[in-house]
Amino acid sequence: MKALQLLLFIFLSFFISVSVCGQVQPAFDKHTGSIIDNHTWIPREAQPLQKLPNAGPYIQLHNGILLTVDSSSCFTSSDKGKTWKQTGIFANSSSFKIGGEHVLLETSRGMLILAFSNLREASHLIWDSVAFDFKEAILPTYVTRSLDGGRTWETPQKLHNSWTGANRSIIETRSGAVVFTSMMMRHNPCHHTVLTYTSFNDGKDWTRSNIIDLGGRGDHSGVTESCIVQLNDGRLWQLIRTNWGCLWQAYSKDEGLTWTDISTSTIDASSAPAMVKRLSSGRLILLWNRRFPSGGNTYPMRGGNGSRFSEVAVINHREELSVSLSDDDGKSWSVPKVIAKNLQYPNQDKMASWIAYPFVLEPEPGLLWITTMQGGLKISIKESDCSNRGKAPFGRY
Repeated sequence: MKALQLLLFIFLSFFISVSVCGQVQPAFDKHTGSIIDNHTWIPREAQPLQKLPNAGPYIQLHNGILLTVDSSSCFTSSDKGKTWKQTGIFANSSSFKIGGEHVLLETSRGMLILAFSNLREASHLIWDSVAFDFKEAILPTYVTRSLDGGRTWETPQKLHNSWTGANRSIIETRSGAVVFTSMMMRHNPCHHTVLTYTSFNDGKDWTRSNIIDLGGRGDHSGVTESCIVQLNDGRLWQLIRTNWGCLWQAYSKDEGLTWTDISTSTIDASSAPAMVKRLSSGRLILLWNRRFPSGGNTYPMRGGNGSRFSEVAVINHREELSVSLSDDDGKSWSVPKVIAKNLQYPNQDKMASWIAYPFVLEPEPGLLWITTMQGGLKISIKESDCSNRGKAPFGRY
């Protein structure tokens, strides 16, 4: 089954590259945009955000206050991000340190939920080249809650002990369930898997989903760093990072308790996580690193040939961040638009040029704040400026 899906994707990738390469590609220079920190080009429609305290994620509470967290503190702003107030999260900060990929949500009933990996308990990873595995891999996932808008927090609750590559995405469904994505490293040999947790009582108790495990061999192999959104028909749609040139997908009909219909999507992607979110307009927004740079169909590869990284060679393109919008629940998307491009090391897959791990906040209808964990991008842009004319040659099926 997997082989047939990959053959289908190879055909779609060729079609996509031909279609996209046939378009007039933008020039990434001062005539079409501006060059901001870290050699990064952004389009003229975007504006840098100067006073955000970290890379995000950011949320807006029901009372209009903006909120984010770092490794141990909560930051709030009541003046649209101009100034921030800092308060501690943990009574014992020596026991907890929040990992860079964490999720935040205020439920419709006013409960603030934070899920995170605890770096204080992270084991020292020692690679065993014979077993092709880590001898020990512990990085637990915890959840904590605040009843008072982030001023005080409950004692964190541990959900699992396995190495958590990321807690990437969280939603509240229309029925009031809270669902967030997580990961567990698997062994013999080493590879990653994805799963979700669901709570029906504002984060007091959690139920673990089935684990999506598609195998792999390597410390960056398997399926990783997924994001979720609720579709108009009530199902949850999960988009999953892979090493196979596209985002994979899965669906849940029971609020994230079970995931089925696991398959390739038609969305080309590098080995980097996407973010999908429902906007106030009803549209879906997708932020991600495409498989190839604009106008190209090649990129340096890493891994494969028995390497520790992964069993297959991987395209790790992260120097461009793209956006698409969908008016029909992901069945079709606008032509992708590059909203950030690093110009320092083109086509070289260097960490210094990465703009990846995106987050998005809509602080007011039609206005988007887009930030990234890698590259430190912090920009605002209007929803109306995120859509190129025409339809992309991919969509949900």
